[in-house]
Amino acid sequence: MATTASGGRGSSGFGWFLLIGLVLAVAGGLFVLRNAEPAGPPQEALAEAREAVGGASSLEDILARQQGLDVDRTPRDYGSAAEGADEIRSQLGTLGGTSDAEVWEALRFGTADVRVSAGDAPARVLMQDNGMWWQQFRQGPLSTWGGILLLGTIGVLTLFFLVRGRVRIGKGKSGRTILRFTAIERFAHWLLAGSFILLGLTGLITLFGRKGLIPLMGKDGYATLALYSKWIHNNVSWAFMLALVLVFLFWVWHNLPDKTDLNWIAKGGGIFGKEHPPAKKFNAGQKVIFWSVVIFGASISASGLSLLFPFEIPMFAKTFGILNDMGVPAILGLDPFPAQLAPHEEMQYAQLWHAIVGFVLMAIIIAHIYIGTVGMEGAYDAMGSGQVDVNWAREHHSIWAAKVEAKRRGGRAATPAE
Repeated sequence: MATTASGGRGSSGFGWFLLIGLVLAVAGGLFVLRNAEPAGPPQEALAEAREAVGGASSLEDILARQQGLDVDRTPRDYGSAAEGADEIRSQLGTLGGTSDAEVWEALRFGTADVRVSAGDAPARVLMQDNGMWWQQFRQGPLSTWGGILLLGTIGVLTLFFLVRGRVRIGKGKSGRTILRFTAIERFAHWLLAGSFILLGLTGLITLFGRKGLIPLMGKDGYATLALYSKWIHNNVSWAFMLALVLVFLFWVWHNLPDKTDLNWIAKGGGIFGKEHPPAKKFNAGQKVIFWSVVIFGASISASGLSLLFPFEIPMFAKTFGILNDMGVPAILGLDPFPAQLAPHEEMQYAQLWHAIVGFVLMAIIIAHIYIGTVGMEGAYDAMGSGQVDVNWAREHHSIWAAKVEAKRRGGRAATPAE
C-alpha cells in the first residue's frame, strides 16, 4: 500500500491534502477525547435537587453522572442523629450510617476503601464510570465524524475526477514494458491491501451495525454477521501486521526523502501542467502515503494488540504521563491527561484510538485505490502484472526509468534534468 500503483499528476495534491487532514484528524481526536463533556445542570441545581430529597442522590445526580459530568460525591448523612451513630458510620456501616446507594457510588467511582493483596490504586477500582462516556463518544462524535471523513473523501475524489478526468499517458502506450515490482513485492502489497480492506469492513460493521444493519437484517442476522466479523477482524490482523513489516523492509530505502522531492513538490507533481517533474522509484506524493501507512498502520497494530490481549498491554497511562511531563496538555490548552487508569479505561482509550486512526487510514487508502485504478492510466499494471509501459515509466518516474533502461543496455543512465 505504498501507492506503488499511483503516479505523479494525481498523487501530489491528494498526498499533501491527506497528510494535513491526517494530522488535524488525530489532533482533533485527541482534543475531543479529553474534552468531549456534554453540557449539564450546574452544581447549584444539583445541590438543590439533592436537598429536596433529604441529601440523598437525586435523579439529576444520576443523569449528570451518566453524562460524565463532575458530581459532588461526598458521602452524605441521611439525618440519623441516634446516639452512637458516629461510631457505626462507615463506608460499610449498618443502617443509619452510609446507605447501600452510597456504598455502590463509592465502588463505582473508585473511592471505596477496598483492600487488595497486590497492585496499586487502579487495582482497588472495582467499578469505573467511564463506560458511559466511552459509549457516548463512540456512538456520537466517532461515528459522525468518521462517516463524514469517509464519505467526504469519496465526494472529493468524485469531484476531482469530474473536473480533472483520468490522467492519461501523454505519448500513449509504447507497447514495451519494464519491470516495476517483483512477485514478492506484489505479494506483500496485496496481502497488506486485502487484509486492510477486510479489517476496515469488519470494523465498520461492528461500529455501525446496530444502527445501520439491524433494521435491514434483523437482530439474529446481525448477531451472526457480527460474530463472524469479530473472528475475521481478530485473525486477519496478523496478516496485516506481517504485510506491514514486509512492505516497510522492501521499500523504506526508496521512500527516504531527497532533493528530488522538493522539485517535485514545487511543480505540484505535474498536476497543473503537461510535464511531470523527475522522480525516482517513488515520488514525493507516494512517499507521503507510504509513511502514513507505515506510521498509522503501526499505531493501529499497537492498539489492536492491546485489544487482543486485554489488561496485558496497557498503552495510555504511561503515554499520558510522558505527554504531561513534556507539557503537551498546557501547549494545547488542556488539563493534564490522566496518568493513572483502571484496566477497563485502558481498553476504552485503546478502542477509540484504534477506530480514530483506522478512519484516517481508510480515507488515505480510498484515495490510493482511486489513483491506482480509475484515476491514472497504466498505474494498475504496476501491482497487477508488475510490468509498466515504458512511456508511463518515463513520464511519472523518469529518473528510475532511465536507470532501469541503462541497466538493460549495460550502460550508465543519463540523469534527466531536475
